[in-house]
Amino acid sequence: MFDTLTLALILIPCLIVAIVFHEVAHGWTALALGDTTARDMGRLTLNPIKHVDPIGTLLVPGALALFGGPIFGWAKPVPVNARRLDNPRYGMMAVAAAGPGTNIVLSLLGAVVFGIIAGFATNWGVALPEWLMTAFGAFILINAFLALFNLLPIPPFDGSHIVGGLMPRRWARHWQRLQAMGMLLLAVLIAATWAFPDARWIENTVYPPVEWLTGVFYSVADSIAGMIA
Repeated sequence: MFDTLTLALILIPCLIVAIVFHEVAHGWTALALGDTTARDMGRLTLNPIKHVDPIGTLLVPGALALFGGPIFGWAKPVPVNARRLDNPRYGMMAVAAAGPGTNIVLSLLGAVVFGIIAGFATNWGVALPEWLMTAFGAFILINAFLALFNLLPIPPFDGSHIVGGLMPRRWARHWQRLQAMGMLLLAVLIAATWAFPDARWIENTVYPPVEWLTGVFYSVADSIAGMIA
């Protein structure tokens, strides 16, 4: 078991990497599809300070942790101008999918590296330190959770942009109006987790697929370790 400080030193870097790469992926995809807004505003950087949202990155997760709620938050969104994309409708779908897709790739890479290290450690007769196993587990879990959580079809999450792009145009216009209320819906969501903690809707909705996905990645790590050992 780790004390709070040690656990924070393990979790915070994993969370920073997951969030920063998620946001930068949105910006790079938008740039590739014709929108230079994120680049022009200096957001295509891995500097975490550029992506910190005082409320979503610090205040909300801290308050949820303090009051025992499910911990989630968000970074400062990378600016995207849909009208500057080559194909605004499908371009926004690609931009939205890039963030969760990057987190899934990061989670998979973490599993591959973990498997390689575990395989060589077995060959050399060396036991992996607990902090290292915890760090890889946290990295895989955080990225998997961030990917699937953002794919929820609720404005302003990435999944809502994907759903909007798949809708018939006559429905998409109404969905776009709902997107404009994204921050209000997010505030309602946060309030609901505090007001009805026993409902555990995040745990019941997101955790089952997260557990399945992390199980797949652990299987990949075990297979790689087995091939090396």
